[in-house]
Amino acid sequence: MEENLLAFEAVLGPLHQRLVRASSGEEALKAMLREEFALVLLDVVMPGMDGFETAATIKRLDQTKDVPIILVTGANPDADYTYRGYAVGAADFLNKPIDPWVLRTKANVFLELHRKNRQLAEAAAEVGEGERVVEAVAELNRIELRIRESSAPAAELADQVAAVGRDLARLRRASSPPRPSP
Repeated sequence: MEENLLAFEAVLGPLHQRLVRASSGEEALKAMLREEFALVLLDVVMPGMDGFETAATIKRLDQTKDVPIILVTGANPDADYTYRGYAVGAADFLNKPIDPWVLRTKANVFLELHRKNRQLAEAAAEVGEGERVVEAVAELNRIELRIRESSAPAAELADQVAAVGRDLARLRRASSPPRPSP
C-alpha cells in the first residue's frame, strides 16, 4: 500500500499540485470533506471501504459529487469489473502496472478541466455583478425621471437614491482587487 502511494506521488509530482495521501476509503472521505479536490485517484483494493464503495460514497455527497475519480486496480479485471467502476461514477479506470506517462497525462487533463471550471465560475460571478450594476443604473434613471416630474415626495426619493448608492458601493468593493497592506 505505502509503495503504491509513493509511486503515485513520484509520477504525479511533476504536475506541481498538492497531493493528499489517504490510506483508506474513510480517510479519503474525511479529507474530501475538509477541502476541495480537482481529482481523486483511488485504488480498488484498500483497507475498510474498497475503492468501489468509496467512489460511490464520493458521488453521493453534494460537496464531492463533481470530483472526477480515476480507479486503479492490480487485479485482472474483466468487463464486469470495469463496468462496476464506471457504474459507481468513476471517470476512468487504470490497470497496474501503470504507465507513468498515461497517468500523468490523464491527471493533467482533469486538472486543466478543474482550472477551466473555476475560471467559468468566476466569470459567471462577474457577469452577475455586472448585471446588478446595470439594474442599479436603471433604477437611478427611474429616480431621476421621478425627480424631474416632481410628483414624488423628496424624502422618499432621497431614500431610494441612498439605497441605490449603497448597493453600488457594495458592488464596487466586491469587484475591486484587495489593496496591499503597508
